[in-house]
Amino acid sequence: MDLFEDRINFLRSEINRHNHNYYVLNAPTISDFEFDAMLRELQDLEAAYPQYFDPLSPTQRVGSDISQGFQQVRHERPMMSLANSYSVAEVQDFLRRAKDGLGGEDVEIVGEMKYDGTSISLTYENGRLVRAVTRGDGVQGDDVTANVITIKSVPLQLQPGNYPSRFEIRGEILLSWQNFQRINEERQFNEEPLFANPRNAAAGTLKLQNSAEVARRGLEACFYFVLADELPFDNHYQNMQAVKSWGFRVADMTILNSVDAVQDFINYWDTERKNLPVATDGLVFKLNSMSQWRRLGSTAKSPRWAIAYKFAPERQATRLRFVSFEVGRTGVITPVANLEPVLLSGTVVKRASLHNEDVIRSLDIHDGDMVYVEKGGEIIPKIVGVDLKQRQSGSEPLQFVRNCPQCGTPLVREEGEAAWVCPNKESCPPQLAGKIEHFVGRHMMNIDGNGEEMAVMLFESGLVKNVADLYDLTAPQIMALPHVQKKTANRLINGIEASKSVPFERVLFALSIPYVGETTAKSLARYAHDIHSLMAMNELELAMIPDVGEKIAHAVVEFFAKQANVEIINRLENAGVQMAVAPEQLAAQSTKLQGKKIVISGVFAHHSREEYKAIIEQNGGKNVSSISSATSFVLAGENMGPAKLEKAHSLSIPVISEDEFLQMLQ
Repeated sequence: MDLFEDRINFLRSEINRHNHNYYVLNAPTISDFEFDAMLRELQDLEAAYPQYFDPLSPTQRVGSDISQGFQQVRHERPMMSLANSYSVAEVQDFLRRAKDGLGGEDVEIVGEMKYDGTSISLTYENGRLVRAVTRGDGVQGDDVTANVITIKSVPLQLQPGNYPSRFEIRGEILLSWQNFQRINEERQFNEEPLFANPRNAAAGTLKLQNSAEVARRGLEACFYFVLADELPFDNHYQNMQAVKSWGFRVADMTILNSVDAVQDFINYWDTERKNLPVATDGLVFKLNSMSQWRRLGSTAKSPRWAIAYKFAPERQATRLRFVSFEVGRTGVITPVANLEPVLLSGTVVKRASLHNEDVIRSLDIHDGDMVYVEKGGEIIPKIVGVDLKQRQSGSEPLQFVRNCPQCGTPLVREEGEAAWVCPNKESCPPQLAGKIEHFVGRHMMNIDGNGEEMAVMLFESGLVKNVADLYDLTAPQIMALPHVQKKTANRLINGIEASKSVPFERVLFALSIPYVGETTAKSLARYAHDIHSLMAMNELELAMIPDVGEKIAHAVVEFFAKQANVEIINRLENAGVQMAVAPEQLAAQSTKLQGKKIVISGVFAHHSREEYKAIIEQNGGKNVSSISSATSFVLAGENMGPAKLEKAHSLSIPVISEDEFLQMLQ
């Protein structure tokens, strides 16, 4: 071993040790600066000496932006589900059945927290991670090793210990409340659908085709079960303590010797779980003795030696202080209940959306009511009822505003619509600021350095009154804003310059044309080719474009009929923003898949799934996620899911291979 290889191995070992201290033990022993210096040195050495590359090096935690499909892998041991219980009496029944099955033998119980994430199975050989597989259908799952490597609480190389030469460990992939809120704020800003809860967010993140994005989101892992031909101990509790010493974060667990202790454990965590940084949905009770596990065995679905206890959905009563009416980018007025602060699912809730006037009427909410708030893992708290016994005498029903709370314009409500809307789109401040926030978003113009706060600051300062003003900004103007440094100003200017290369369909999406979302913008760009042709189309022509229809066609024509919008578009075009489909993109377009709805499934050899989606759209087809009678055909790669294949056959939907698909387009 030469000097450089020795140094590389030393740095990897030290960085892994400090990662363990920080992410698992929560007890860092060096500063961030010292850690970053070690990581930079390792990155430099690995770049200079590629012969010492190791896919499990801590430098690989950042992930890759290369898309790749997931290969399905069969579990060595099936991943079963636990039976559920909802009361101490049901837990007692479980213990009685277990003792009966053991001939009356005494049992020791281990109680542990049930974290609300997505299940994962990791395999280690000689202390190194070799594979990470999702639960899937319990028999086989997706190989997500490349994504799991980015999770810093997953050890890539174990700490010294008496671990088996090969073992499997199972646990949950989690997203903390803090990271969950951050991601949903980003998605809300970019007008993407919000994740319902941390579990869904973690599951969706783990299946991303971009491991660099997985790394950015900040997943965590916690483990609760180890399997091997030979384990250090014949009881669950001691094995999990050993697992902790090997470098894993382990679920909180306690040995319980009586039903009273079980009740106390439930009572404690029913309150204390609300202070945890991650979501939970219950507890798990297991027999401690693994020899008793083997004797009890399992049913077809669940082990007989463990049971889950589910907490009831969280609901709290709190006082309604007042209702504010907020104006969105499109002018929709949203009533928001402002509440006396109440703790729900680990966060303090002070506000809850009431959605629209119809919801207020259906709940029959009065001023100052005590209302029931429920979160249950949802990102947007819900008001689910009113405590009528505590209603104040003489209180009046809530009244929905009839004028815009920001500009005073009378509101309008279209027939058949639930929302009241401010029609003053040219000068209502929240609508103008909202359009700027939307324009700079990641899925629109993706202007680096111009987040929500900066966009609002630019609007309120008067520097940016509409999106075209962004392209007239100078660094000195930006630096004159409060607390803005030169580095931030230059980053914003560079981001604005880079946005000039954003494709035409994303520019259309960024313009805030009513009802024109990401998919509709792609269709408009594909058929019109450039902004001037689009502006010249009438409602009938527009309505014939797929994904458009009469309502959107009317909105598009109305948008371009306003001189203020035309002037903004002219200024954007003069600034160099793309207002036409690129020639090479046009050359790749055809109508060979016109009107066809296509489902993609499996792993492909010639192109990634995202590339195939783009090819389908370029040729006039439409990507759909699920198989139905309206599906034209399924583009199937290797390891297509058996459920999808069965459904396609049952509906007589053609299933074509990758090579057949490419030949179809030649």
